[in-house]
Amino acid sequence: MGAMSDRSPSSQSAPEATHRAGFACFVGRPNAGKSTLTNALVGTKVAITSNRPQTTRHTVRGIVHRPDAQLVLVDTPGLHKPRTLLGERLNDVVRTTWAEVDVIGFCLPADQKLGPGDRFIATELAGIKKTPKVAVVTKTDLVDSKQLAEQLLAIDRLGKELGIEWAEIIPVSAVGDRQVGLLADLIVPMLPESPALYPEGDLTDEPEQVMVGELIREAALEGVRDELPHSIAVVVEEMLPREGRPENKPLLDIHANVYIERPSQKGIIIGPKGARLKEVGMKSRKHIEALLGTPVFLDLHVKVAKDWQRDPKQLRKLGF
Repeated sequence: MGAMSDRSPSSQSAPEATHRAGFACFVGRPNAGKSTLTNALVGTKVAITSNRPQTTRHTVRGIVHRPDAQLVLVDTPGLHKPRTLLGERLNDVVRTTWAEVDVIGFCLPADQKLGPGDRFIATELAGIKKTPKVAVVTKTDLVDSKQLAEQLLAIDRLGKELGIEWAEIIPVSAVGDRQVGLLADLIVPMLPESPALYPEGDLTDEPEQVMVGELIREAALEGVRDELPHSIAVVVEEMLPREGRPENKPLLDIHANVYIERPSQKGIIIGPKGARLKEVGMKSRKHIEALLGTPVFLDLHVKVAKDWQRDPKQLRKLGF
């Protein structure tokens, strides 16, 4: 009898009817923990994390698959006061993304008092009326409960002052994996009812080439934080399976160029006797192999693209 009742139409359609799917994006000033949170929710390294502001340049989407829902995370670059053409273009991307998502998560680190940067973003958020906004207090592993309580109150006050009604205020620690699942539980009911938007196995819909470029860029930025904050762009020229390899031992050849703005920066990236570039290659290759699940031969070259951050033609060529 049990088998029969399972097949009755009502019980078949009930679970499907309540499936939700939609888009969320995390905003917050640089280093607010947006990418780390994306990775914790998805469970795999997808967005690039670096403690350098402005390193997430592409709309990397992480996808959280659940039986009852699919949450697609659109990772926008940080909104900031533009100083260059690149800055302005990034800000336009941010505003259009905010207007198109179903939920906005505003990330505020627990260990830093609210500052002008947070207020700047919150003021922009206040202008986007219809989209529900969740205040996510990140990095709670770095503070005690008294400091956390003060931050929660401050965020509540900021909302009242600017006329933002927070749908939720939730403290999380992506590093300690505290409340990350709960955050997803709170966001899901805010998504529209919809079948899944992406196939089950997808973690991101970024073309692999772009993600590979981001991983190389992250490794290249690692040791040169102060000298080259973001005058590094990476273009993956081609990714080709090596010919004539046995099927059980594939090898992927990846040719990529690391672009810098000035000839003087070349030495910084390459390092003494090429040691730095070699390390960048080794580091990023590990991550790329983990991402693609196949052995990789990485061919890296450093090139100068003069003042690319200010030149629209170069920006287009480099994919912005």
